[in-house]
Amino acid sequence: MTLPELLHTSLQWLGWSGLGMACLTLIAFLARWGFRYRLVGVTSFIIVLVLSVWSFGLSYKPTIQIEGARRLPIVFDNGNGLVIAQAPDDFPDEAIEPTLQELVLNLPSSGRSSSIVDVRIRSLVPIEEGLSQPVILGERTRDFREDIEILEKR
Repeated sequence: MTLPELLHTSLQWLGWSGLGMACLTLIAFLARWGFRYRLVGVTSFIIVLVLSVWSFGLSYKPTIQIEGARRLPIVFDNGNGLVIAQAPDDFPDEAIEPTLQELVLNLPSSGRSSSIVDVRIRSLVPIEEGLSQPVILGERTRDFREDIEILEKR
């Protein structure tokens, strides 16, 4: 079961559970049962869960995977206009372009000060004992303003 399917199913179950608990709580207040205030807590907790799952389902965006791309750790992200991913020493040249494209497409736009972000893949080449030099294997730029223009045209 994929995550969107799981979110949809759990949202349905939690929704019906919340509705059932709300009805039971109402009956408990009308019948003046002694544990009616505990039911208020359980009902409100289920309603909070429903709202949380619903909002997470709205904001969930699965990562884009491109054939031939490799997973690389992001070692630097200044939150503005530069993201750097670290490639291992044996990183193949044919994986550079798909990996850059995957990194650029999966880059979150929220919280960034700049709408243009440079994404780089680097490797560290040892120069001498205890000293290495970064080598840029590839670079690509993402302009988030183009995404806004595409959404406005729809």
